[in-house]
Amino acid sequence: MKDEKDKHDSQESSIVLKLNDISKTFWSDSGEAVRALEGFNLLVREGEFITLVGATGCGKTTLLNLIAGLDSPDDGQLCLAEDLCLGDNIAYVFQHYTLFPWRSTLSNVSFGLQMRGIGRKKRKEKALMLLSKVDLGGFENAYPYELSGGMRQRAAIAQALAIKPKLLLMDEPFGALDDSTRRELQQMLTELWQENRTTILFVTHNIDEAIVLGEKVLVFSGRPGRIIREFDIDLPRPRDTITKEFADLFMQVRQSLSTQLD
Repeated sequence: MKDEKDKHDSQESSIVLKLNDISKTFWSDSGEAVRALEGFNLLVREGEFITLVGATGCGKTTLLNLIAGLDSPDDGQLCLAEDLCLGDNIAYVFQHYTLFPWRSTLSNVSFGLQMRGIGRKKRKEKALMLLSKVDLGGFENAYPYELSGGMRQRAAIAQALAIKPKLLLMDEPFGALDDSTRRELQQMLTELWQENRTTILFVTHNIDEAIVLGEKVLVFSGRPGRIIREFDIDLPRPRDTITKEFADLFMQVRQSLSTQLD
């Protein structure tokens, strides 16, 4: 009995996030109710890399905003692991980079550390190490306007990782990039996750990207959003998109999405 209790306690302690029957409604300018999420349930454990895939407008961004505390659910229960909050140990990477235009790359990456009261020398060392990991070594003195879109997102990811978050939220961070840059950043993010095992929730509408990155792919319904299908991805990394196994998974995810568009 003790072993079973210890196992149960261990499982509970590894839970980072739990959502039970979450609902959220917005109101249009014309006064029409827009039900973004309804009866939404999700359980996230420490170290998981979960990708959320669905059509535009199905509530994916709304979900991340609720988790981050940028908005509040109308109904249901949202439970975060103790002491989790945005800017402390939850980091958020948006589709469009959120770097401060008046700060250098180094200063942007070290911003969160500065807000925590970390000394100049230590935060510079940490920022330089992260810039090296995201292949931005040598660009520490550059300003955002001097960087390409892909480089800005690399810097934004380094900025997010600087605080060593327990939970990393990513809202289509590669959506505006060209295919080649997107693939490079997918590989970079995979390697960073394998090294640090940061818990990641990654939103995308790209099925390929969801399977390439995620250990688990969750498929959204149309509005109001909820999870309609879950796929455990047991493919070796780096993932080859032209294998039969990958193609089979792609078709299964695509079919799940297609049923929502009929």
